[in-house]
Amino acid sequence: MLIEAMAKHLPPSSSALQLWDVDGRASDVLSDLRGDLHITTVALQPDQWPEDVNAVDGIVAYDCGSAIDPVFLKAALNALRPGGRFIAVSHDGEPDKRYVRQLEAAGHTRILVETALEQPLPVGVLLRGEKPHTTQSTFARIKVAADADADNLTLAQFDGPYVYLLVKQSPNKPVWALQAGEQIEWHAVTATDNDVNALVGFTSLPKAVSLMQPAVMQNIIADVNKVGKFSRQTALSWDLPVRLNPTLDALRSQQILMTPIDPSTAEAPDE
Repeated sequence: MLIEAMAKHLPPSSSALQLWDVDGRASDVLSDLRGDLHITTVALQPDQWPEDVNAVDGIVAYDCGSAIDPVFLKAALNALRPGGRFIAVSHDGEPDKRYVRQLEAAGHTRILVETALEQPLPVGVLLRGEKPHTTQSTFARIKVAADADADNLTLAQFDGPYVYLLVKQSPNKPVWALQAGEQIEWHAVTATDNDVNALVGFTSLPKAVSLMQPAVMQNIIADVNKVGKFSRQTALSWDLPVRLNPTLDALRSQQILMTPIDPSTAEAPDE
């Protein structure tokens, strides 16, 4: 359960998230939880880590105790790419400001220190720190991850675990706010090219968002209020083909439609 809590804090990335697992203690559980992880086991001592700088999306440490010291936290920051996250969870201990001070001193930002598991009883402590971005532009930050995936792919050319669709949800409210008789409906962006309709899909959340923002601003697409995440197996079952990672220029010359999609077939959304 504690490793599941850690998994919820992994950062958005390209279609394959590059992850270091300290001492290999979380790999099996994380691999079962997420199909988009490329996990490398690294030693408990950071002086034995690969000499990679700005290399990985995330570093996880499960029950590593006193090994997480100032030298460890500095080494983790050095290995992470901008926006990458260090996530540690331990059965022992409880949230304390000293963890915040240690992460700050090592240069981490967007720091989170909280109880690892609240139910059925509070257990352990979870730490999260992030490597600062090199730009203040949110769009530029998203583009760093988005550029790792190629444009203009077919589903057959893509072996990643998830496909993302741009969705209009009606009504645009959470499930708990629905009135009696109301049901959530999803319609996904679809493009017509040479009389062939294809769902507009993406290989990662950053890839979807990096196109959605300028496409909405340039009135190429409208009314999208959600990004839906689906397994590749689900995508293979759709009646329509999927055009992955189209460019803005390609969409400008195509007719944009909306196709019903079953929201119950979607995966849990990314953070």
